[in-house]
Amino acid sequence: MVRLTPAGGADRIDGRATDAQGQVFLKARVRAAPENNEANRALEKLIAKAFGVAKSKVRIARGATARLKTLEIENASDAEIAAFIATFEDA
Repeated sequence: MVRLTPAGGADRIDGRATDAQGQVFLKARVRAAPENNEANRALEKLIAKAFGVAKSKVRIARGATARLKTLEIENASDAEIAAFIATFEDA
């Protein structure tokens, strides 16, 4: 899961955090505005670059209009995704 801040001044992953239920998520910001799906596309591109896959391999599975989004990375195992999230420090 990723918490997205659109129109955040930069395209970057700020770290990871944990919600009240103990769910770990990444905190990301993109320069794109939350209009016409631009911020979502920018998030997919940002995550793809950081994960080392083509942007076509990343898609928002849930939360397209919400701040907290669930993404799918094609052909990535749960262990690979967990290891990727673990590389970021707590924000």
